[in-house]
Amino acid sequence: MHDATLRNRLGQWLEPSRRSDVPPFMVMDVMAAAARIEAAGGHVIHMEVGQPATGAPKTAIAAAHAALEAGRIDYTSALGIPSLRARIARHYRDAYGCDVSPERIVVTTGSSGGFILAFLSMFEPGDRVAVTVPGYPPYRHILTALGCEPVLIETTNETRHALTGEPLLAAHRKAPLKGVLVGSPANPTGTMMSREALAGLIAASEDAGIRFISDEIYHGLDYAFPAVTAASLSEHALVINSFSKYFCMTGWRVGWMVVPDVLVRPIERLQQNLSISVPSLSQIAAEAAFDGAAEMEEIKHGYQENRRILIEGLPKAGLSKFLPADGAFYLYADISDFTSDSFEFAKQMLEQAHVAATPGLDFDPIHGRSFIRLSYARSADEMREAVDRIAHWLK
Repeated sequence: MHDATLRNRLGQWLEPSRRSDVPPFMVMDVMAAAARIEAAGGHVIHMEVGQPATGAPKTAIAAAHAALEAGRIDYTSALGIPSLRARIARHYRDAYGCDVSPERIVVTTGSSGGFILAFLSMFEPGDRVAVTVPGYPPYRHILTALGCEPVLIETTNETRHALTGEPLLAAHRKAPLKGVLVGSPANPTGTMMSREALAGLIAASEDAGIRFISDEIYHGLDYAFPAVTAASLSEHALVINSFSKYFCMTGWRVGWMVVPDVLVRPIERLQQNLSISVPSLSQIAAEAAFDGAAEMEEIKHGYQENRRILIEGLPKAGLSKFLPADGAFYLYADISDFTSDSFEFAKQMLEQAHVAATPGLDFDPIHGRSFIRLSYARSADEMREAVDRIAHWLK
């Protein structure tokens, strides 16, 4: 009796916090289900996750090997290795013609670490922050866990599924917004904002006193027109990027931010306490990755071919409607002709066709039941096989 009472009391003490009650990132659950099929001997074509088919550039691997041979892998400055910060600043000059001081660069544990640092440094519990739907789920989940309120703003065909100033200010008039976060190229849609569209949105945001965050993790993977960085349009915008996608370094967990001057020291203090520093081996490899750009451009050409295979092949398979795929490596496909339950659709496609995709419900709790996201980051042969499998399954 005493033991049972003690167990009950311990269970109450260990009850999870309310802030931990966030939805799962559904793509990870799909990956787990696909892994079970593979463990049983099945061959799954992975289109559920934004995982490049190739690894880090050879220059990054060589630099990591050299660092390991040298011996010690130590802590670094909380803001990042100075030479890496300087190299990232140079990247802005080379890629965008934009002068960014290395002092404004913060190296982060992937873009995910950047979101946490950005939200903690910019917002208080209870602050309302606008995000678009469809959009990357952890935006709203991290905000919720930190006590902020994500405000979902729907995008439409009329604006090519990019946020504009009018709906942002309409949401602000209903109840004040403290921030807005947008991505271009966007996840899950792949749509991009032109310079004029991004400049207009930043101007509307700043005029209203709304802090602006730009997720640029898919920069470099642009096909319709060159991506524009918010850093070239405003010194007050906070930019988040990563080596995960263009440089194929997902597991290295290294990214960066370009932050307004006033936030550098607050973010440094947060990083000191939350993680001390980003793993130094990953930072060393990341700096060398910039020298592997030619290799990465070849991989990008492969994504373009995969994009062509899907855009031409999926309509023949029965999936003829998808959002503009300007960049990244995703197609966001409309499945409303087949179902209003994207979770069940993705589940059956995985189980019966062995093609893994992510339900749109993960990205859009409003209309996501009518969409799935397909990643084309794998090989061209796998994309062709995926089209054939989907066509056969939908017959």
